[in-house]
Amino acid sequence: MRILVLGSGAREHAIITALLSEDERHEITAAPGNAGIAAVVPVVALDPTRGAIVCQYAIDNDIELVVIGPEAPLVAGVADALRHRGIAVFGPGRAAAALEGSKTFAKRIMDVAGVPTGKATRAGTLAEAIGALDEYGTPYVVKADGLAAGKGVLVTEDRDAAIDHATFWLGHGALLVEEFLAGQEVSLFLLSDGHTVLPLSPAQDYKRVFDGDEGPNTGGMGAYSPLPWLPEGFVDEVIDTIALPTIRQLAAENTPFIGLLYCGLIVTASGTRVIEFNARFGDPETQVVLPRLVTPLSGLLLAASLGELAGVARPQFSHDVAVTVVLASEGYPDDPVIGRSISGLADVVDVTIAHAATALVHGEFVATGGRVLSVVATAPDFAGARAKVYAALKTIRLEGGHYRTDIAQRVAT
Repeated sequence: MRILVLGSGAREHAIITALLSEDERHEITAAPGNAGIAAVVPVVALDPTRGAIVCQYAIDNDIELVVIGPEAPLVAGVADALRHRGIAVFGPGRAAAALEGSKTFAKRIMDVAGVPTGKATRAGTLAEAIGALDEYGTPYVVKADGLAAGKGVLVTEDRDAAIDHATFWLGHGALLVEEFLAGQEVSLFLLSDGHTVLPLSPAQDYKRVFDGDEGPNTGGMGAYSPLPWLPEGFVDEVIDTIALPTIRQLAAENTPFIGLLYCGLIVTASGTRVIEFNARFGDPETQVVLPRLVTPLSGLLLAASLGELAGVARPQFSHDVAVTVVLASEGYPDDPVIGRSISGLADVVDVTIAHAATALVHGEFVATGGRVLSVVATAPDFAGARAKVYAALKTIRLEGGHYRTDIAQRVAT
């Protein structure tokens, strides 16, 4: 199958790696890709948020399936443009992608569908935000309403910090102040064709930049899968009480969700609640979910894009576990230092490297952003996977680079 993958991060690299591992030989192109992706498949320098350009490339190159990785092309309506031209695409249209693009929209859908989530107040002014902060109390939870590259959420005991965060994001639009929910977080991906959903394996990611969940939120510093501590029947419960009601409500509003529904969940003492929805594969969770996937990914993505999931068996996963740790540039997430060389990649063993923000300059990889690489390992147990990942990270050299040392530690002991 001729497949075009839109995006330039570690998530897209992981998707391409999964597609390349299949017995069927696919012709895969990435746009725009990155240096690591370019080492394994052709890349083309086109703007993935420009629907007309993406459509023309797909038509000119007989693309049979377009897979949209990041959120920006979805919110820009690229999937709508492709569907209008009769091109199979895995990713929701602009209206359904508002499930991620607007937290206010997502809360309304959940309220109407009866999906369990925390209480929230929409604030358009600082006075409204402060009133909501005082109403809900500590810990304070402030969320930008729109896309914020994983940096729009603040959870803090510091009222002044919450007000400062609200002040900043109010400069970009409305925001939400929410009640704090205590518990373990879970990321669950579900494939949707607009009516049917099929679950992938749960994962847990680590948002804080430093060990022990200290420091500011990031786009994600690591993840592991599966989650051995989840209760039996957890996935089926999420399908019945969260995923299907959401998908059915969107369908009832003539905004069918075709693509990947990312359920960001928290398991509280009162039950499972939705923290947020995303409209695409999560990063870095994709890097640990897809290496364990036994069912061919391409068939699942195509069936979802064509509305044919009802006849597809639930995806199967290996019994191995997977761990990924993100290597970040000095100063990330506030002010990452870019342009520094990366060495040692050829010397690592027993791991997979998913490039996130790299370029090839004079034959040498250099860092071009905050989260540079995802180092991924699978093993029969978490201790073994962690050992592989951290051995590789000691081999890779990036001046000022940093990473968390406690990813999956709690399940490896």
